[in-house]
Amino acid sequence: MHLSRQGKLIRTDIWREGKWLDLWSVVHLLSGASIGFAFYFLSLNSAVVVTAVFLGLIGYEIWEKAVQIEEVPTNRILDVIVGVLSFLPVYYVIAPRLSSTALILVFGFVLTADTVMSVFGWIASRKAVVLETRLRERAIRRRARRLKRESLLRSSI
Repeated sequence: MHLSRQGKLIRTDIWREGKWLDLWSVVHLLSGASIGFAFYFLSLNSAVVVTAVFLGLIGYEIWEKAVQIEEVPTNRILDVIVGVLSFLPVYYVIAPRLSSTALILVFGFVLTADTVMSVFGWIASRKAVVLETRLRERAIRRRARRLKRESLLRSSI
């Protein structure tokens, strides 16, 4: 990671936000699948479930924007699409074909994988915030030293 000349953090880690898809897309895929298993257990009206999931995934992206998680619009849109596209086959095709025991085991595995990946991603993002703060502070100190040197140089001429 480094700061650009314009002062923007350029992340180079695997959790950086992509223009279209990124490692967070896997989290959205697993989240959509987890939601599909969870809603299958509830046995609600299909139209209500699909609408709730779609609105929930959009709501999550709005929340990310509100807490200033920087993403390009194409990535936000694809996050919702990936979530919906993983939810639909789980809810309509996979979950109905599994026995109760298999359903619980697969749901547990998918939810655990989703949670673990989310935690690692958030930890990496928090580390990036700390690193960005340090880089900005270092850049400010360097600039102040440079300006002081330039001032001393000008006054000695």
